[in-house]
Amino acid sequence: MAMEVHKEAFSFLETLQPPYVLKADGLAAGKGVLILDDIEDAKKELDAMLDGKFGSASERVVIEEFLDGIEMSAFALTDGNDYVMLPNAKDYKRIGEGDTGLNTGGMGAISPVPFAKGEFMKKVEEKVIQPTIDGIRMEGYNYKGFVFFGLINVEGEPFVIEYNIRLGDPETEVIIPRIKSDLVPVLVACAQGKLAGMTLETDDRSATTVMLVSGGYPEAYEKGKKIEGLGDYEDSIVFHAGTKTEDGNVLTNGGRVLSITSYADDFRQALKKSYEVADQINFDKKYFRRDIGFDLN
Repeated sequence: MAMEVHKEAFSFLETLQPPYVLKADGLAAGKGVLILDDIEDAKKELDAMLDGKFGSASERVVIEEFLDGIEMSAFALTDGNDYVMLPNAKDYKRIGEGDTGLNTGGMGAISPVPFAKGEFMKKVEEKVIQPTIDGIRMEGYNYKGFVFFGLINVEGEPFVIEYNIRLGDPETEVIIPRIKSDLVPVLVACAQGKLAGMTLETDDRSATTVMLVSGGYPEAYEKGKKIEGLGDYEDSIVFHAGTKTEDGNVLTNGGRVLSITSYADDFRQALKKSYEVADQINFDKKYFRRDIGFDLN
């Protein structure tokens, strides 16, 4: 039976034009997507995925059409019937500048996304978000909570890359700071099925976050490095992601160590502030990407 599945998948691959996109259907720590230019390499990797390369996450593999465009994320809170939109965002997953190298949990994020407004977001709501919420209800799921929409803008048209039922990270560090409304009543209304007519007031300013990571991440890295330069910064918030305290010192305790979020009138000014803080905070082998937002106008 397994061989038949592999053969069927190979046959489908042969109907596509390169590059070929293979995606583990389960959670694979942000590393379960492969984009390959050669059909034989694609078949070899497909075999490996179906044979357990990503454990149970790749028991099923999705073979997708390659879409060329700029990615972004949209977020909604639904009570199963109605929904409220949250601020949109764009994150940067690759470790290297210019979106090169291995995937990570996220190296930085921007909100709002400059092109995600007006007619484009109208299409997102009409073609993606409303049909998804309707589909959840029609499938009989009694779901109340966040829905994450991983989208790509292909010449002004939104396509869905992935769904999740949570807020993303580090997108959360730019989404939540831009929400001016008290979120608790909205969450209570969601739980009670009373989201109809509710809205969220958002900050018009841009928010950007830059992730400071341990040298070597997302592969092998060392922990226990003393962090210096932490403090209160005007228009910036430092979120602790992978830290611990020991003998009165703050030490690194993970791959992604700190997330620095800053506000400004536009994302480039906000990034400048985040980078200024990033330069003031230090630990051995600290690394961060200096090109967040490089693909946005």
